[in-house]
Amino acid sequence: QVQLVESGGGLVQPGGSLRLSCVLSESISSINVLGWYRQAPGKQRELVATSGSTGSRTNYADSVKGRFTISRDNAKKTVYLQMNSLKAEDTAIYYCNLKFWQFGSLRDYWGQGTQVTVSS
Repeated sequence: QVQLVESGGGLVQPGGSLRLSCVLSESISSINVLGWYRQAPGKQRELVATSGSTGSRTNYADSVKGRFTISRDNAKKTVYLQMNSLKAEDTAIYYCNLKFWQFGSLRDYWGQGTQVTVSS
């Protein structure tokens, strides 16, 4: 059972920046995808950004392109989400996610979430 622990959330003013971190309890040797999702009150959880095993392949939701950057440090078992030019609509609980194949099955793990509030 892989555990994911997020940190870095908080209250920030519109236009501000935050950096989220997610640390894995163990290294994953197989091909995997690390990602960030978010869920705002009354809304479904949505994808924010994903990163492939080496970090060279990334994917972003249209709503965050150009403002958010996902990166990973496999040696530190950590994935980051740098969030710039934050808007009120970015307010949500942000979740870290890990997906990888093991013994023919897709493994899917989530962190507990970290609250991001953008407000003046």
